[in-house]
Amino acid sequence: MLFSRKSDRPTPPAPPRPAPAEPLVGVPAGLVSLAKTAAASLEKHGAAERRAAVYLVVDRSGSMADYFRDGSVQHLADRVLGLCVNLDDDGAVPLVFFDSRPYPIVDICLDQYEGVVARQHQFHGGEHTMGGTRYTLAMRAVIDHYLASEAGDPALVVFQTDGAPQDEEATRLELARASKLPLFWSFVGFGPHRVPFLRQLDTLGGRAVDNAAYFHAGADPMSVPDADLYDGITAEYGTWLAAARTKGILA
Repeated sequence: MLFSRKSDRPTPPAPPRPAPAEPLVGVPAGLVSLAKTAAASLEKHGAAERRAAVYLVVDRSGSMADYFRDGSVQHLADRVLGLCVNLDDDGAVPLVFFDSRPYPIVDICLDQYEGVVARQHQFHGGEHTMGGTRYTLAMRAVIDHYLASEAGDPALVVFQTDGAPQDEEATRLELARASKLPLFWSFVGFGPHRVPFLRQLDTLGGRAVDNAAYFHAGADPMSVPDADLYDGITAEYGTWLAAARTKGILA
């Protein structure tokens, strides 16, 4: 009978366990994973190093009723807060509602973010008061708010809508004028069909720099993986940062 002989060689030490990831200080538990996913997209697209204000513009036209009702708009707002955690230091995202009229801007804050969209929607009358679609009302509200803040850093504006506006030509002119400002407009489309007008804005000529992008989240925005949404929002943002510095729009 053969017997195996124990090796005299010492057993190599076990590899050290990786240190646990440092917690994100001051970030609600429900946003931690989102913040980490957003960080990965920002890093991938060269946009992680520069501080920025983050805005959320939300279409409150009548065709958006189902998306308010099923929580899709709040779902998007939570993910925009994930960007805010990485880019902004004030812990707040200005929320800009629009339809046929402007609405007062309110902040979505990290410490009080749950249900904010639904409460604001109901505060303004809910589905009974949803109007048309005029992009320029929201764009001018964002620009005025940003300029009044006298911010030294740029702004990333996540602009959600489910269709073309009634003020198409005015919107084109507004976007072209805004290309001289340190604002990047990332349009997010809801709905079963892509919005051709948003593609036109993404490729609009006559701008100082390309200051817009378009990502379509589809008929069921909540089914879009977070990494895909963040990539869609930030894919052209890093390129814009570099171009805006070259043109002197950003210091």
